[in-house]
Amino acid sequence: MTLALGTEQVIRPAVRSLKRNAHQPPRAAEFFAGIGLVRCALEQEGFEVVFANDIEPAKAHLYAANFDDAHFIVGDVRLVQGSDVPDIEIATASFPCTDLSLAGNRSGLAGEQSGLFWEFTRVIGEMGQRRPPVVMLENVLGFASSHGGKDMAAAIARLNALGYRCDILMLDAVWFLPQSRPRMFIVGTRLPVTWESSWAESRIRPMWVAEFAHRHPELNLHAKPLPSPAPNEETLASYVERFHHTDGKWWNAERKERFIGSLSPLQKHRLDLLCAKPRLTWATAYRRTRKGIAVWEVRADFISGCLRTARGGSSKQAVVEAGRGDVRIRWMTAREYARLQGAPDFALGDASENGAMFGFGDAVCVPAVAWIAKNYLKPLFELKSKR
Repeated sequence: MTLALGTEQVIRPAVRSLKRNAHQPPRAAEFFAGIGLVRCALEQEGFEVVFANDIEPAKAHLYAANFDDAHFIVGDVRLVQGSDVPDIEIATASFPCTDLSLAGNRSGLAGEQSGLFWEFTRVIGEMGQRRPPVVMLENVLGFASSHGGKDMAAAIARLNALGYRCDILMLDAVWFLPQSRPRMFIVGTRLPVTWESSWAESRIRPMWVAEFAHRHPELNLHAKPLPSPAPNEETLASYVERFHHTDGKWWNAERKERFIGSLSPLQKHRLDLLCAKPRLTWATAYRRTRKGIAVWEVRADFISGCLRTARGGSSKQAVVEAGRGDVRIRWMTAREYARLQGAPDFALGDASENGAMFGFGDAVCVPAVAWIAKNYLKPLFELKSKR
């Protein structure tokens, strides 16, 4: 049962304020929760999500198909109050990337969508002494470069003012799954930091992170020592749905020929090599505008490009199945979106294909967030419980 949050009538769950003991799992609030993939990741590592909020009813519907949604408030975060949030140990916010993405309008945190970050911090501030000891932000890498880095500096300064010392990480879904999806995370903690920070370049802290830290000595930053994620060599072969060659999802001959006809000589040669293989292989293809003309390009690395909301244009990816002298092409499916986000068993309920892909395209990569939960968040709370 999701709860509506409207301008005229506000229906809120009863706020739970419970005494904690060291044996209870850390409790989390998920802002901009979408379909709940942050919850998937946190629950894999023993956290308990006790509050969620998102403005999209369709996403809330998918959330409800997979989780107990009694704590889910459907509505504008601007109407959420600190008193609505129960006692928690961590608050997460995958706030909109619309104004931060290189594909967006680059209005940054002054934009109508990405500017909702300030509403998240308002709610946290309104919690007063009940503020969670840890917060975690997730967004596109464009956040780091928005307005020359001023937006990220302003966001971290606001978290600092709320008592959070902040760390900056970059993780790519391709380290866990065959999907290219680099994302940045900011972890802020009010817990004592006992380790020595190092801004040496690493897989999870590229050079731009160190450069940002050195440019902003006024910010309260730290770098927790962390292991590097193990290499992942999986390809699309383990993630694509298998359809019979007569299935209606495959594009017809005319559409396939238009696809092939749009390929550059390099792209056509790449496709010919795939067709000549003795076994079936799978690649993804995406549309690009070159010299004002829409053309298709086939990835050479047997992984998916970054999954996006399915709104047409370059945001929709095609799956190319080639080998044994033939090629078939179709759109990527919602189930493949789920698999490539690390949620293969996620129930799609009665959502349409595009509706489900919209939810997954706006979501997080589950194993990437689970890696942070396991290697970063849990050790923080374990350290706290020993004091």
